[in-house]
Amino acid sequence: MACPGKDTDMKAIETEYKGYRFRSRLEARWAVFFDACGVRWEYEPEGYELPDGRMYLPDFLLHGVQGRAEGDLYVEVKGKMTKSDAGKILQFCGLHEEDGIQVVDTPILVVAGIPDGDSIRDIEAFCEEWGYSGFPEVDGEPYPFNFETIDGDHYVAHPGINLDGKFELFGDDSSYTEDRDDRATLRAFRAARQARFEHGERPGTGRRA
Repeated sequence: MACPGKDTDMKAIETEYKGYRFRSRLEARWAVFFDACGVRWEYEPEGYELPDGRMYLPDFLLHGVQGRAEGDLYVEVKGKMTKSDAGKILQFCGLHEEDGIQVVDTPILVVAGIPDGDSIRDIEAFCEEWGYSGFPEVDGEPYPFNFETIDGDHYVAHPGINLDGKFELFGDDSSYTEDRDDRATLRAFRAARQARFEHGERPGTGRRA
């Protein structure tokens, strides 16, 4: 997430992980998280021309996401959001209303920093704060960790691992989270937070065989 008071001209540190050169360390940490969740991912797989003529390159494409009929999900990592970024994401997902219902053409999850904390409640609180408040510099749109650009509703999305050991997006209430493996989810976030990339180190995923 953005650090108040920091020079906004500072550039993110490019980071190598699994043969990819990520544009930021935050992106690399999310890759570690996805690996720890056992979900197959591609980094910047393809760029798109938006309806207004601008180009957009999503950060990740996840395959085989549990709970989604399509199985695939785009993910955009934003430590700091601008109005231009938000406009691109909203165009890409095609968020619109049909018969009073919010629908999207292309599901995309927007995520911010890696959640902190040593309990699943700490993780949930982080996701809830960002999922409902969004990025204040663009009036909260699009919300990170929000189902609005995934399934058209306004639940906060909680990335994690289900009881079958698969990556899934869980919602706010117990009807979602009762199928989550809290310990495995915590291990995945911890692996992402603790990942070190300096001096040729290879971060572990925290995933048990």
